[in-house]
Amino acid sequence: MKEIVFAGSGGQGVLTAGLIISDIAATEGINVTWVPSYGSAMRGGTANCTVKYCENTIYNPSQEQPDLLLAMNSPSFHKFLPLVAPGGVVVIGDLVEIPEDARKDVTYVRVPATRISTELNNPKGANIVMTGAIVKLMGDFTKEAAIAAMIHMFEKKGKSRFNEANEKAFNAGYDAVETLALDSCVR
Repeated sequence: MKEIVFAGSGGQGVLTAGLIISDIAATEGINVTWVPSYGSAMRGGTANCTVKYCENTIYNPSQEQPDLLLAMNSPSFHKFLPLVAPGGVVVIGDLVEIPEDARKDVTYVRVPATRISTELNNPKGANIVMTGAIVKLMGDFTKEAAIAAMIHMFEKKGKSRFNEANEKAFNAGYDAVETLALDSCVR
């Protein structure tokens, strides 16, 4: 079973990023759960979700020991870092600093999603950039299957006008993982 926690502020799109991964798994015929949690004020408040997927039965959909944590801001980083499984991956963006005393038994991958999405003239697309990076890092789905599922998900929501921009953002995040300098991957 794979477990991913997506965390950030309301409005950063972490619930959508988790929903995209869930839809990718479901499209591939894999059992999946998506459990959202957000504060009373969605935009600007805290938001997170847990996605679990596997071929077998998922007995507990709640957060346990994620294989991967996406922390879009520092409060989320500090709150969820203790949960990450030893040997897990912590994906952080432009806005998160890793303290000197941070865990040394996980791998930190910095993806400059805010910068990338701004360069793509899609400033709200940082979550899609991160989703592309996560698909690459997890290695469970092909890029093509992931993009097709993402596009289908947005079309179901009546947001197909964003398909081209979302595909560019996804590809940029996916490709960023391949081209990250070694110093971007801390520990």
